[in-house]
Amino acid sequence: MSGVSQKILDSMEASSWIRKMFEEGAKRAAEIGAENVFDFSIGNPVFEPPKEVNEALAQLATIDTGGLHRYMPNQGLPETRDYIAGKLNSETGLGLTNNEIIMSVGAGGGLNTVLKALLNPSEEVIVLVPYFVEYDHYISNHGGVHKRVETNEDFSLNFENIAAAINKRTKAIIINSPNNPTGVVYSATELQQLGQLLLKKSAEIGHTITLLSDEPYRRISYVGELPNILNHYKNSIIITSFSKDLALPGERIGYMAVHPEHAEKDLLIQAAVIALRILGFVNAPAIWQRVLPMIGDAMVDLTPYQANKDILVNGLREMGYQVTEPGGAFYLFVKSPIADDAEFIALAQKENLLLVPGRAFGRPGYFRISFCFATEKIEKSLPIFQKLIVSL
Repeated sequence: MSGVSQKILDSMEASSWIRKMFEEGAKRAAEIGAENVFDFSIGNPVFEPPKEVNEALAQLATIDTGGLHRYMPNQGLPETRDYIAGKLNSETGLGLTNNEIIMSVGAGGGLNTVLKALLNPSEEVIVLVPYFVEYDHYISNHGGVHKRVETNEDFSLNFENIAAAINKRTKAIIINSPNNPTGVVYSATELQQLGQLLLKKSAEIGHTITLLSDEPYRRISYVGELPNILNHYKNSIIITSFSKDLALPGERIGYMAVHPEHAEKDLLIQAAVIALRILGFVNAPAIWQRVLPMIGDAMVDLTPYQANKDILVNGLREMGYQVTEPGGAFYLFVKSPIADDAEFIALAQKENLLLVPGRAFGRPGYFRISFCFATEKIEKSLPIFQKLIVSL
């Protein structure tokens, strides 16, 4: 008998390909120099936060009134929740108050909190393939079962597949737009159709299906402002973080926003607050809660992301790769030139090009490129992609 949980041992066995490749990249950089390694495995932006963030931190560091680092209500600082509710109201016109906002330890912390609040053992959560497979662990953490549903060939929503997957055990569905790993953005028409489907199915099975919208890439958009899920389905919750749009992945600050007309809003919010404490998060980081209202609409500069996307999409297509152009985020999900995506990844690794196989996102036969890196690095990687496809 092992001294370690069997569930954790199973998780270790199926450990994230993304982290494996990231760790391999760090190892190779130490051995041969970072300039010789093209590690496009993880969404860890090299770009710095906007200047407003550093200015706010500097200002907070000089405050001498005390109390800066103390506990606050578990939902978060009221002024921070007012700030976020205001921003959502300017998008949706729904009249959210700070009561519908719960600050979280990043989007991962937020998803775990909501799933703990929602799930009974063996209840199901639909995930749309390809997807960020950490969702599987989050769902399993709280006794749930993930149910994979395939999207269309272009990664758009397949409503027949979603409808067929819903049954009396279905408790929630997770969507992610812009999507990781594809960069695909769901249109307002798709979201409206999804909302109508979930209302119909909720009535059929006799309980509410909650839509969880995971949105850390929302403001990294190449197609303009995106539709807000709160305008398309009342039984929805936004879970997001500032890791990407403020380039703060290591700071773990995010929030949950519950639709003000969710069928079980008050009970759900109370459950989420208790879940925060049970999970040990207690509060989102105090300093970062204070920073957010001080920076207005600041966000990272999208110029290098747009440049990197265009260089890769155009360059890879010219070489013969099949590429779905992303509408947002900073990933490309590319058809592997050979059927075995893991074999392709191994060949790329020999050239010090580190990618993630599609099977890590539930869709074999593809690979993901993260392009949140210096444009010069992206340009220098193109000959390696060329060499690989010619050799195959």
